[in-house]
Amino acid sequence: MGTLHFFISFCSPIPSNLISHNITTSHSTPKSLKFSRGKIRAVSTTPNSSESAQAIEPEQEPPLVDFAFVSSVLLPDQTPDVHLRQACGGQKLRDIMLDGNIELYGPYARPLLNCAGGGTCGTCMVEVIKGKELLTPRTDKEKEHLQKKPKNWRLACQTTVGKPDSRGLVVVQQLPEWKAHEWKYENVLV
Repeated sequence: MGTLHFFISFCSPIPSNLISHNITTSHSTPKSLKFSRGKIRAVSTTPNSSESAQAIEPEQEPPLVDFAFVSSVLLPDQTPDVHLRQACGGQKLRDIMLDGNIELYGPYARPLLNCAGGGTCGTCMVEVIKGKELLTPRTDKEKEHLQKKPKNWRLACQTTVGKPDSRGLVVVQQLPEWKAHEWKYENVLV
């Protein structure tokens, strides 16, 4: 038996049954538990004293896509506000942003002002600066809402990022219609 160490990244509270018990397993492979608004991922195990001290081979990193989300507002020192996150491919960009506490809707954040991912309101527009090749092609709903917008603008609720085994970097400008500054992503990611 070994003890699991967890990396927790979600917005909703942890269920009390997970907090009050020690979680143990006899496996040394990472496990993933899914909740409605996030994930708990086992990142390592620690052998108990009863187990022999065997050298555990380091496993390869799981395939993750790196994200750089750039806010539409500058910081007080006039530099872009950049939030770096990682996520598995195969997810909607909207879910990745909400799970990472990234502002998506801005002034439309109240429940009745957006469609909650249905693709009917157009309030989750983002500008993809880098990593367009990791995204799915525009859907019909995107073509309808974004017909007068630049080609690199997408609806986060309709955009799927890669496949589960994808790797790469996606740089996203949040709320591009509210952007009050110009920047170059090469300078931001240093």
